Amino acid sequence: MNVEELVRDSLREQASDVPPPRSGFAGRILAARRRRRARTLAAAAGATALVVAAAVGVPRLLDGGRGQGVHVVGGEVSDRGVLSHVDQSPPRDKIAVGDQVLAAYFTSEKVRQPNRDEIVERTYSVLNQETGRYEVDERWSFLAVAPGMRTAAVLERELPAPRIGLLDLRTGKVARWIPLAQGVGGLFFSPDGSKLVATTYDKNPDRSYWSHRIPVNDRLEPRPVPSRTGFAVVDVATGESDWHALPASGGIGSGQKLRFNADGTLLYEDINMAPGIIYRDLEGRQVATPAREAHVNLVSAPAGLSPDGTLVAGPFAGHRLTTATEVLDPRTGERLAKLRGQELLAWVDNTRLIAWDIAPGAGEYDTRLVLVGIGSKNTISLSGARTPKDHSSKRWEPIFTRC
Repeated sequence: MNVEELVRDSLREQASDVPPPRSGFAGRILAARRRRRARTLAAAAGATALVVAAAVGVPRLLDGGRGQGVHVVGGEVSDRGVLSHVDQSPPRDKIAVGDQVLAAYFTSEKVRQPNRDEIVERTYSVLNQETGRYEVDERWSFLAVAPGMRTAAVLERELPAPRIGLLDLRTGKVARWIPLAQGVGGLFFSPDGSKLVATTYDKNPDRSYWSHRIPVNDRLEPRPVPSRTGFAVVDVATGESDWHALPASGGIGSGQKLRFNADGTLLYEDINMAPGIIYRDLEGRQVATPAREAHVNLVSAPAGLSPDGTLVAGPFAGHRLTTATEVLDPRTGERLAKLRGQELLAWVDNTRLIAWDIAPGAGEYDTRLVLVGIGSKNTISLSGARTPKDHSSKRWEPIFTRC
């Protein structure tokens, strides 16, 4: 996660019921987020996890309210199809549940430049499908994996990049290059893998500039600047693309990366000011939010809609002594279930999700991958715990896809 994204998340968290910010607010937010990268999470010490209460049909919460505990009904989360490595962080061997696979992950490092600018550089580790092990591939500044795990879209190290590579995940070689007239800084596949949305920039979106420095905890630090120019929708099969101008929509930062919505007919953009989320058509025009995606927030709950579209992953729902997440009605936003975990990352099926959660006996930012289930009172660990230190070799971010 780069500085732009840290600021964006923090500003959104601070946006409600607070007085106007004093001088240096953005800097304080940056510093706080660097120290505490996870979203508004509860302390882990002495935690008793909140869980789901199953009812007939869609499960509903049966607790008596905040701080009163939970009446648990339901069994164990199914371990069907689980391939875990609880002693590994970052993972060395394949992690998967059903057809939801950890296809790759990345770590990041802040690299100081001679002029005191800083660039956040990512290093990807990609699953070798023959050996079942993750292998470091330092060639790429950005990598997105297509559904089916046959192809990844990649950008070379220097951003913005003049071309997109289509990487064959079976051979590790670039099968084809797609040149673009505008420099690219971010990529996302459509749900069916047939298209890419490439966000374009006139500057490196991962660079922070000393010339635009801001105060952070009584010291000056470089900050990003708006640099998004637009986006291109790329046909993966033909390489044909259609570029549209679209400057950055938010405030602090270099411009938000666009991605496809749940059915691939629209583009999804999260911004750091009201309304928070914007849907656009494939030519960039702002459109109404689809009814079934009214409560999708891919920042606080990356899992989004369930495979059958009847549920949506919700945000953190714990409090001071517990961690929990929630599942919502996608149209009304009503809470339908409370689950364990801190952040819901990916749906495995219509009742199970992969999440981040605190490792037993660890601090609130020592998170590990777990499997949680609607109506289940336990979790299944999938990985070892990450370090809480940002931009370190053991603070990794997962990339899931369906095989």
